[in-house]
Amino acid sequence: MTDSYRHRLPLNALRAFEASARHLSFTRAGLELSVTQAAVSQQVRLLEEQLGVVLFIRLPRGLALTDEGLALLPVLSRSFDQIESLLQQFEDGHYHEVLSVSVVGTFAVGWLLPRLAAFADLYPYIDLRIMTHNNVVNLAAEGVDFTIRFGEGLWPLAENTPLFSAAHTVLCSEKIANKLSHPLDLKEHNLMRSYRKDEWEKWQIAADLEPWRVKGPIFDSSRLMVEAALLTDSIALAPSCMFEHELSAGTLVQPFQTSVTLGGYWLSRLKSRPMTPAMMIFQNWLLSEVKLPENRLA
Repeated sequence: MTDSYRHRLPLNALRAFEASARHLSFTRAGLELSVTQAAVSQQVRLLEEQLGVVLFIRLPRGLALTDEGLALLPVLSRSFDQIESLLQQFEDGHYHEVLSVSVVGTFAVGWLLPRLAAFADLYPYIDLRIMTHNNVVNLAAEGVDFTIRFGEGLWPLAENTPLFSAAHTVLCSEKIANKLSHPLDLKEHNLMRSYRKDEWEKWQIAADLEPWRVKGPIFDSSRLMVEAALLTDSIALAPSCMFEHELSAGTLVQPFQTSVTLGGYWLSRLKSRPMTPAMMIFQNWLLSEVKLPENRLA
């Protein structure tokens, strides 16, 4: 097929074929496209003539795709979906840029979500898409623009920008806190654990205690761990800065002042991924929100 011939392929005929192939019916395709069944059938025949192939087997009731039709359908469907997705980004005379951010769940609930309304007010033409993870994310495979995760910022192939440190403290309900007069009293209670194995040991050393083995259940989310501690009269070791609302409301209590810094929250992107205008805006906004000295990552 020559380039000039390919350029003459009619868009209406391609759309008629794609709708008919999804429904396996000219009639239902016509209803979707707001044209008659005869008009759809005519457009498909026009396409078949230009391509020199048969795309459908006409059955007494409905249609069946030929091998050529089966090959063409997914390509057209993807193309039309991409066009529709792009056109939806033009609204009210403005281009809406999509920004995908994958966020560790504890940070999403404890820090980011309460601030998203302010971001939306400042940048109404950035469509922010938030996904959560349990601190394990593959930037390349998942195709997100940014990820926010907890750790030491040593992830390879990524540009890792520090947000702020997150000191871990003992957290529990007021009922349990009233039973704790000394850190050694923790031995008498069920202690929730993170998948990072040495967190309780580091806190015990910071509290001038001889470390003992903690055997409580293990969680991959500090948010889930704290919720479980409240529900089961247990005790969690978690970043208190992610639970400021609960602490101020009194639903969560920090019985001891001892804390230990086990890492911090970082904003990461693939080094190979060029920064878009929306990515630059989001990064600058996020860094401005955490600019206070006491929130900086040491």
